[in-house]
Amino acid sequence: MQYRTFGSTGVRVSALGFGAMRLPVLPDGTADEQESIRMIRHAIDNGVNYVDTAYPYMNGTSELIVGKALKDGYREKIYLADKLPVWKVEEEGDFEKVLEEQLQKLDVESIDFYLLHALDRGRFEEKVKKLHLVDHMIEAKKAGKIKHMGFSFHDDYETFKEIIDYTDAWDFCQIQYNYINTDYQAGQTGLEYAASKGLGVVVMEPLLGGRLVQLSNHVAEAFTVEKTAVEHALDFVWDQEHVSLLLSGMSTFEQVEDNLKYADASSKGMLSDEERACYVKAKEIFDKMALVRCTACEYCMPCPFGLNIPEIFKTYNNFGVRGKDKAKVEYDALEVKADACRSCHHCEKECPQHIEVSQVMKDIAKLFA
Repeated sequence: MQYRTFGSTGVRVSALGFGAMRLPVLPDGTADEQESIRMIRHAIDNGVNYVDTAYPYMNGTSELIVGKALKDGYREKIYLADKLPVWKVEEEGDFEKVLEEQLQKLDVESIDFYLLHALDRGRFEEKVKKLHLVDHMIEAKKAGKIKHMGFSFHDDYETFKEIIDYTDAWDFCQIQYNYINTDYQAGQTGLEYAASKGLGVVVMEPLLGGRLVQLSNHVAEAFTVEKTAVEHALDFVWDQEHVSLLLSGMSTFEQVEDNLKYADASSKGMLSDEERACYVKAKEIFDKMALVRCTACEYCMPCPFGLNIPEIFKTYNNFGVRGKDKAKVEYDALEVKADACRSCHHCEKECPQHIEVSQVMKDIAKLFA
């Protein structure tokens, strides 16, 4: 495993972090606890020392599973990251209540890296500022319940910069970043700005919710060096000077094995100028073909009207990648179609990508009609 310095904290973290958002599931849709624990421990045994979870992951079971995985001496081998669900904080006392609940679910005395989850302009103004959440984090840090303060982010660069400049107490941040999103949300500019302030930078969605795993032939042909699509995507992130680590939401044991192998060969500045040019070309092609920016995070689920929103978006994007005929077969197989959307906007309030879901559903219904 390769290790990197985490901003100004002095901590050395593994280039690969284990994201516990997309753990394996059983046929009934619940998390496969036994296999999840096996995967997490295998990653730790092979050098991963950063494990990331959050309150809503895996329908609220991720923290419990991670807590069990860290028994038997594994807690002492890693840095644990968790996130405050700011949407659940209605009054200032809620911060301490939620944090205590998380500590109990994890069965730990402290959390090494604690984040305000999925900040955007609205949550920054209405939650962070009005409810003084930074002050509460500082007090929790003094009490030893958390060790480092940060936030994860989904909005534009201007908002990102304002959040960073809001306090000198930040130790790190977490942003969505990959070779497609270099100019989206915080982007390359945000990555460099955060690093210039001494913050460690954690990268999430290096595979764009899995969309960079199975590339269309058009995008794949942009690369001249023979690697797997996953390796191309991860290497792009690891090549960046200012990236502290990337998180991979691994769902199978094989994915863990592959990512460990890729991480072992990673380093800053690992790509040639020719390879970097390939990513620019791949992005240009991808952007022309992509129809909606869904990363299948499932924050929008469940839909009150039974739509599987990520799956519908997947078929929509496949229209641009595979053509209408193949996409139509996938769409027709869906039990609930896009025209079942009633524009309740529930999903839009939760979407980290700020997709106008109700309007897109109308477009999809019209396209496949």
